[in-house]
Amino acid sequence: MSAHDWPVHPHLPIEKLSSRVWRVEGALPSGPLRRVMTVAKRADGQLVVHNAIALEEDGMKEIEAFGPIGFVVVPNGYHRMDADRFARRYPDAKVVSPPGGKARIAAAVRLDLDYRTFPADEHVSFEVLDGTMGGEGAMIVKDESGTTLVLNDAVFNMPHAPGIGGFLLKHVTGSTGGPKVSRLSRLLLIKDKKAFRAHLERLADLPGLVRIIVSHHEAIAEDAPRILREVAAAL
Repeated sequence: MSAHDWPVHPHLPIEKLSSRVWRVEGALPSGPLRRVMTVAKRADGQLVVHNAIALEEDGMKEIEAFGPIGFVVVPNGYHRMDADRFARRYPDAKVVSPPGGKARIAAAVRLDLDYRTFPADEHVSFEVLDGTMGGEGAMIVKDESGTTLVLNDAVFNMPHAPGIGGFLLKHVTGSTGGPKVSRLSRLLLIKDKKAFRAHLERLADLPGLVRIIVSHHEAIAEDAPRILREVAAAL
């Protein structure tokens, strides 16, 4: 694909967190908000790309060497930026979304499956998050390192940032300052706070939970169950 069809924004190197979980953190075209792509490997070797980010060709080739891209996950209706580019580059891949995000996502990219019809195996599965009207979900990846929980906008983990953008993220959207459910997510995402809190608490009880990857900024890599319970309790 041409550079026009495959624009690459600055990003950090691929993080190989385990034998089945890779992570890439990158910049958005403007502002301090950062986005995160997670790549998970299924038992059959196919890759599940959650919140796709276009990388330079060397990075894409490295991912392709990790395994064939079988699924492109668009985790909600606001995370569509590179979804169609991945769908066109990998036409045999299935495009997956949470059920409540289908209408907005389908306006930008073809859709094949939702989280309820994703063919889960012993390594990669999805859940629709209670209390979100199907708009958000969780990817769960299990391997020898333990269990990795991948969330999207349900939980943020962003440090405070300088400038006007940082001021807005801290004081308006309530997104910065460590692991939390942002003020914006509380307004737009959560429709039933009690159900949502209970689901986060169940996820905190996942056996062997060692890390939580969120789609904006930093992963939670230490004492993940305790931190997720604290996030749930703060709702």
